[in-house]
Amino acid sequence: MSNLSELELQNLRHLIGGFETSHCKMQSYAQEATDPQIKSFFEDAVTSSMDNKQTLMKFLQ
Repeated sequence: MSNLSELELQNLRHLIGGFETSHCKMQSYAQEATDPQIKSFFEDAVTSSMDNKQTLMKFLQ
């Protein structure tokens, strides 16, 4: 793990939490969508938010 300051760790925690929240919301929206294009849009957002979260998690290893 890199030597991260307390502020950097707090920022990472905040960003990771935001992507987790976004992931859950987009997943819910995708499940409720009936229009295929809108459903696809939200499914792409689900993937993107999870990818971003995983990228940030690497800083904690």
